[in-house]
Amino acid sequence: MSLRVEPFAESKAREWDRFCEGALNATLLHTRRFLSYHEGRFQDRSLIFLDGDAIVGVLPAAEHPADAHMVVSHPGSTYGGLVHDGQLIGERALEAMSTAAGFYRNLGYTQFQYKALPHIYASVPSQDDLYALFRMGAIRARCDLSSTICLAERRPCSDRRRRALKKAQRLVSVAWDTLGWPSAWQLIADNLARKHGASPVHSAEELALLHLRFPESIRVVSATHNTIPVAAVVLFNSRHVWHAQYIASSEVGYDTHALDAIFDAIIARATESRARYFDFGTSNEDAGKTLNSGLYRFKSEFGGGGVAHEFYQLNLQ
Repeated sequence: MSLRVEPFAESKAREWDRFCEGALNATLLHTRRFLSYHEGRFQDRSLIFLDGDAIVGVLPAAEHPADAHMVVSHPGSTYGGLVHDGQLIGERALEAMSTAAGFYRNLGYTQFQYKALPHIYASVPSQDDLYALFRMGAIRARCDLSSTICLAERRPCSDRRRRALKKAQRLVSVAWDTLGWPSAWQLIADNLARKHGASPVHSAEELALLHLRFPESIRVVSATHNTIPVAAVVLFNSRHVWHAQYIASSEVGYDTHALDAIFDAIIARATESRARYFDFGTSNEDAGKTLNSGLYRFKSEFGGGGVAHEFYQLNLQ
């Protein structure tokens, strides 16, 4: 039986999330519980793929907020992509992606941007979608680089990180979730403004809301020096990957190497949880064309290796 596709409707939110729970390549970022925090910020263009009456795949997507001719999977997430339960492989993946492209073309869109799921997040190899995009003539339009630790085969930390950790453990205290989201957000906002002239993607209220929705997956780990918060890391954890969504430190935090103590605690707990990877996140600027070499080196010194975050562009005309 051939696939058919229908646009997502809010009445299908629970069914969508139940499907993600059993999918091979879904994370919390694919769920409606996560995506709905945007509260109408985007024109949703998500799709549900059906074989008969059974859901066999979902595709989170929305119209690009600055380009009404482009649909993106997904503009409000680090990555998007086709989520499936093992049925949309090989030629079926090509059928699914072609069906989605045709649906968007009929809505008047001329471009489809596909933010592929990095391979580490899937339960099993699931990159049939990338092969389908190749067959359809898509181009790789952007590539970011993340530093990621394979927890079962971790490379040794650098001598510099070992020395920094010894100092940090004398000077700071690490705690989980007790700093409070407003305090963590303030550290993040100050750090981004000071170093990059930027603001956090999420507000303090949004982070607190997401923590309430995903209390076991979205966590904050903080360090204090003389009872004063000096560093914080916000985690967005999935089934196989613990991910540092935000990393922030004050000047005192840098002097005391507070982040070394935080990451040591996170990596230890991630290993105990039997996660496969700890992902520090990307270190890029200018849409991937520039690598912040100092930041990437800092992350890699904990024993990480490179993972690509790929963006594909498909001309729907």
